[in-house]
Amino acid sequence: MSILNKPFDTPYNSAPFSKISDADYLPAFKIAIDKARTEIDAITKNSEAPSFENTIEALDFSGEELDRLSSIFFNMNSAETNDTIQKIAQDVSPLLSEFSNDITLNQALFERVKTVYNSKDTLQLSKEQETLLDKKYKGFSRNGANLPEDKKQELRDIDKNLSKLKLTFGENVLAETNNFELHITNEEDLAGLPEGAKEAASNLAESKNKDGWLITLDYPSYIPFMTYADNRELRKKLAIASGAKAFQNNKYDNQENVLQIAKLRFKRANLLGYKTHAHFVLEERMAKNPQTVETFLNELLEKAKPAAENEFKNLEKFAKDLDGIDQLQKWDGAYYGEKLKQKLFDLDDEKLKPYFKLENVINGAFTIAKKLFGLQFEEINNIDKYHEDVLTYKVTDTKGNLVSIFYADFFPRPGKRNGAWMTVYKPQYIKNGENSRPHISNVCNFTKPTKTKPSLLTFNEVTTLFHEFGHALHGMLANTTYPSLSGTSVFWDFVELPSQVLENWCYEQEALEIFATHYETGEVIPMDLIQKIKASSTFHEGMQTMRQISFGLLDMSWHGQDPTTITNVKAQELQAFKNTKLYPDVAENCMSTSFSHIFQGGYSSGYYSYKWAEVLDADAFEYFQEQGIFNVDVAKKFKDNVLSQGGTDDPMVLYKRFRGKEPQPDALLKRAGLIEK
Repeated sequence: MSILNKPFDTPYNSAPFSKISDADYLPAFKIAIDKARTEIDAITKNSEAPSFENTIEALDFSGEELDRLSSIFFNMNSAETNDTIQKIAQDVSPLLSEFSNDITLNQALFERVKTVYNSKDTLQLSKEQETLLDKKYKGFSRNGANLPEDKKQELRDIDKNLSKLKLTFGENVLAETNNFELHITNEEDLAGLPEGAKEAASNLAESKNKDGWLITLDYPSYIPFMTYADNRELRKKLAIASGAKAFQNNKYDNQENVLQIAKLRFKRANLLGYKTHAHFVLEERMAKNPQTVETFLNELLEKAKPAAENEFKNLEKFAKDLDGIDQLQKWDGAYYGEKLKQKLFDLDDEKLKPYFKLENVINGAFTIAKKLFGLQFEEINNIDKYHEDVLTYKVTDTKGNLVSIFYADFFPRPGKRNGAWMTVYKPQYIKNGENSRPHISNVCNFTKPTKTKPSLLTFNEVTTLFHEFGHALHGMLANTTYPSLSGTSVFWDFVELPSQVLENWCYEQEALEIFATHYETGEVIPMDLIQKIKASSTFHEGMQTMRQISFGLLDMSWHGQDPTTITNVKAQELQAFKNTKLYPDVAENCMSTSFSHIFQGGYSSGYYSYKWAEVLDADAFEYFQEQGIFNVDVAKKFKDNVLSQGGTDDPMVLYKRFRGKEPQPDALLKRAGLIEK
């Protein structure tokens, strides 16, 4: 029996990464699935009358070994994958999909759940128990329990296909990201690029036994080149390569996968009695239906579009005056935007970076968490890591009690997908009187230290770190009874509130003075730079808002209508973008084929939630500003009513308990500079 099928004999019950071989996973999954089936059988065959405890509660605590194994394996598939793991994922995903269907389509189990659900008014349940009961019942009814047998089989087939298609989609994007290299041998082609970025490109080339410099599609390599490199032709080449990921009619092409995923999701929704996939998804969101989402996005668009068009016109004029550029293209936006920002605010990311040494920013995030929530972070080296770059911490409260184990993984590598995310290796729950604490991870892709410089972050990377750390706090501070309601297990359009609200501290003098110190001199970031950061925070906010809205509209165009007649992915995308278009289209590019959030991750019909949560976070932070950004009473209300509560109650109820009222969009529009303060 694999180590993965036994209790982990490790400090804090942490994942035993060093003892796991890739070959362990598939057999371990088969054993864990069998064990979980046995646990489900015990519930269905229980001779006692169905009760909340012997049915609903038992169901939520079943499959614990399988859940833990899945979290370890799929986190490795994102952060430290290889060909073997990707092959196992293709084998395992259909097994898990089949098992999930075996539960939701298990008639005997559903009858027990339904019996408890129908008697809920007589049960005197707590709010959390009520929520769990509703969630379990809907988990069955929304996933086919009421379907006739032939339709149940059809649902199983759809789910099996979807699980494979989504994996293939992600593998293709990763392969395309890894397959492109811009190999530069003439140093003049690097003109404009900061020294740190040049050194990183040189180190990368050296690591691959090549002369000169290598630029890749990994963000720490791609973003500086697009922002600073003077060579417009090379920026164009890089931008087109990035935009063409999985849209090149090669073996990694995702066009057919996009069409298949969208159509299967629609078919699945219809099978369950919903008009579209978005109708199905949004029933369990704060927004409730696609019409609310489209109204929300279009009302924001109405406010943002005039500002965006004006910003774009000014950027075009600036580029023409500076370099005679007649037509601004997508590969010009970051470059001239940075130059214009420097001119308007005298603020250069390169001047800021020395104040944002990664270790200092991490410690700053920890200090802010201590000031707000009384958390203490201690680096520990007695638990396994899956890669030498990973940092591990023990998190405790003011009394020294364990709050969480925290993994932090900050640098890119070939087996790690792009972007930044928070994830869970072990959930929090209370069982047999014991509060089992969570194991949380943040994964990012920041510039690695070089031979001469530590890892220095751009300001955008600083806000990314705080964003993911906000998600991590939501996971760490979880304090619920049931694992399926714990931590970030909340409505998808509420999940970004803790992450986005924490970004606000990055703009505040009181917070910046904690961690923004020059890596060589120790000098605290000068006041004038703080003022410039604040002043520039709304720079091109209209364009940024419109960009986010465009992604939300693209998501809804795939999922909020009948996609069965769509045959051309690019044409569909152009139609979705028509009201938000600023730059000329690039024929070789297509966003949908690498839009992992909605075609591989959990954001299908949910991309709007970033902007939705911005309304919440701007309103929430306004409360902190009114009382003081380190006000412990406001922080306690946020912790007690939002961070610790997970999905135990309706999000708006939780929010109003914290804030005392519903959120107002004006706070966001003021912060974005789209309406007068």
